[in-house]
Parts: sequence; C-alpha cells; structure tokens
Amino acid sequence: MLAEAAAAFGLLASSARLHIVWVLAQGESDVTGLAERVGGALPAVSQHLTKLKLAGLVRSRREGRRQVYFVDDPDVVTVVRLMVGQLADRAAHAPARRVRDITA
Repeated sequence: MLAEAAAAFGLLASSARLHIVWVLAQGESDVTGLAERVGGALPAVSQHLTKLKLAGLVRSRREGRRQVYFVDDPDVVTVVRLMVGQLADRAAHAPARRVRDITA
C-alpha cells in the first residue's frame, strides 16, 4: 500500500503533472484545453496524461472525436487541493522563503 502511495506521489512530484491534476480537479477537459490552461505543449501534456491514466489518477471518456479527461477519485482531488491550498496559505502569510533542499 505504501509503495502505491509513493508511486502516486512520485508522479505528482512533477510540477507539470501536478498542474494537470489541479486543473482537472476544477473540471474535466480535453487535451487541447488542458494544454492551453497549463501552458504546455500538446504532445507533452498528452504524455503526462498517459502516465496519470496508467497510475489510475486520471480517467477519460470519449465524446465524439474528443477524449475528455477527469479525476474520478474524490480523495485524489482532496489531497491535491489540500496541498496546493496549504502552500498558497503559507505563501500569503509568510515572507518569501525558499523550500530547503533536503537532498543536499
């Protein structure tokens, strides 16, 4: 169980994938709309979506010729919203500071 959680957090460690999940937590979108909203190149966003789908963090359905992506697991949405919300609150109430690199 912990290995699965670590793998999911590992995927979300990519700021691009976290941004995609954050946007999808606000509502579903196709790859073109996602690329526009996250400011990424269409092929790169598509590759990130494939990884997120394989991990079960994102799902999709076909609507005509479009593939629409969404986060179906409310717990994933909760975790992402909580983390981003906490960091936004900290940034709003604290002087600018850098996250310490614990690998050094």
